[in-house]
Amino acid sequence: MRWALVKVCLAVTTMVVVAFAVPLGLVVREMARDRAFSNAERQAAAVAPALSITTDRDQLERVVASAGAGSGMAVHLPADGGRAALDLGRQRAPGRDIQAVRRLGRASTTSVPGGSTLLQPVALGSGVAVVEVYVPESEVTNGVGTAWAVLAAVGLALIVGSVAVADRLGVRMVRPARRLVEGAHELGEGKLGARVPEEGPTELRLAAVAFNSMADQVVQLLANERELAADLSHRLRTPLTVLRLNAASLGAGPAAEQTRTAVAQLEREVDTIIRTAREAKPQTAAAGPGAGCDAAEVVRERMEFWSALAEDEGRKWRVAGVDRPVRIPVARADLAAALDALLGNVFRHTAEGTAFAVDVHNGEDAVIVLVSDAGPGIPDPDAAMARGRGSGHTGSTGLGLDIVRRLAESTGGDVRIGGSVLGGTEVRIWFQLDGRKALGRRQRGAVRRRRTGKPVSIFNRPRSLP
Repeated sequence: MRWALVKVCLAVTTMVVVAFAVPLGLVVREMARDRAFSNAERQAAAVAPALSITTDRDQLERVVASAGAGSGMAVHLPADGGRAALDLGRQRAPGRDIQAVRRLGRASTTSVPGGSTLLQPVALGSGVAVVEVYVPESEVTNGVGTAWAVLAAVGLALIVGSVAVADRLGVRMVRPARRLVEGAHELGEGKLGARVPEEGPTELRLAAVAFNSMADQVVQLLANERELAADLSHRLRTPLTVLRLNAASLGAGPAAEQTRTAVAQLEREVDTIIRTAREAKPQTAAAGPGAGCDAAEVVRERMEFWSALAEDEGRKWRVAGVDRPVRIPVARADLAAALDALLGNVFRHTAEGTAFAVDVHNGEDAVIVLVSDAGPGIPDPDAAMARGRGSGHTGSTGLGLDIVRRLAESTGGDVRIGGSVLGGTEVRIWFQLDGRKALGRRQRGAVRRRRTGKPVSIFNRPRSLP
């Protein structure tokens, strides 16, 4: 935008300068020519009184020498009685031009080598004399080059000045526009405090006002959504209290203890949801060095929780890649909630005895968590990823996979659903370790998958359950 304005101003100023400078330069040249011939006419007029007094050669030569001042004046006298025609000075004009001026009695100019001559007739008693004044080309163009140089310098100064002014105006317009773009990017990245200074031209100032108003409304809507989530979660406290009291009356035994543990865990999750919803900042984006959690530790913890239910239902399970720390830039509670959502889907939508596995792969710039099962699979993975549309199974809301997707995307990663080597569904969660740096590479990989119809992941190798 800035350079476009500069280019337009440069083109317009150049056209204006050319439109004025070219005619002005021609006028200057014509004025120099008129000045040179005016001087020649004055010199010819200075000789006319002497010609009317005397025709003596010596006297006329002195008059011509003093009047011409070395300009190349010549006098052509007509024949007088017994005296032949007399020519004083160097003749440059052709004889026919001199005779034509003498016959017509009107001054004229004619071109000669090196310049021009002015032929001025002077009436005498014996005829018509012709005064010839030579005007060299250097005298006709005297000062024209300097005047043209001055005009060019002035025009160039005008062009440079207009470009400088246009550049300043462009900066004044572009800077608010760039700040508006940066604010939009920051708001799109989740920085809800991004605002734009309301300055610049009227249109951009109005756009900044509208942007800031929109950002305030987004913050307000998110706050309302958090309050609504907190209120809805708080409503679960009453049935949870009843459930906890009922679980306390079950007495002793492994089943009763597992039920009480699950109820306590459910109460803690509800409390976490309420606290998270009422906080001003989302907890899914960890910030600062060392932020996040150990994915291996969280996976071990959640698998220990779900293993008891797996043993009751006769499910074989396996966990791999959790023998050493694996840091990821997400909050511990969020990763635990995502794993619980996926493992809960396995238990909810597959038959008892169906095997499942959780694998953690630690790469240079990403961490991949694979949750796979030996169930019937998901017939429509795209529909399963759509929030609120469910996975195709009875009782599914589709929110669990949406929670997992949003958690992965908060790091610049993604979630994909495919076929598992166990024969069922495999959910791959990609956590990006360095933000959005490798996003282009993953997009190219997705393009290759779409073109070939085959997965290019190096993690789809055969696995076996113990």
